[in-house]
Amino acid sequence: MSQKIKILSKTKCGELYYFCNCKLFHLVFNNLFFELDNEEFERLRSYVQDIEIEYWEERFNCSILKRTIPLPTTQNNLVVMFSRQEVVELRTLLSFRDKDYRKKDAYLNVDDIDYDYVFN
Repeated sequence: MSQKIKILSKTKCGELYYFCNCKLFHLVFNNLFFELDNEEFERLRSYVQDIEIEYWEERFNCSILKRTIPLPTTQNNLVVMFSRQEVVELRTLLSFRDKDYRKKDAYLNVDDIDYDYVFN
């Protein structure tokens, strides 16, 4: 039996798919992979949209951590950490609009370009 797969959203660091036959979302973001049912997906989307980036950056401002925004998991000893840019990209990835995706006239945002500009 072949799987019907919908590509819901893509960004520079991630992709979101929906598998119609098994009714699961597959979220690939950097080196993370999540398999979520509809309820889990909606909870994750809501949680990510409600993250207060400034609070977490202030809370960890004296830390040596590159990524300062936590995403807790049900496993007590595992917390997934993100940077500001990664949270913004994850929000974009999770807030897809099914019909608007694959728009050919989409423009790049400044954050989409990973380039270190060197002044000579």
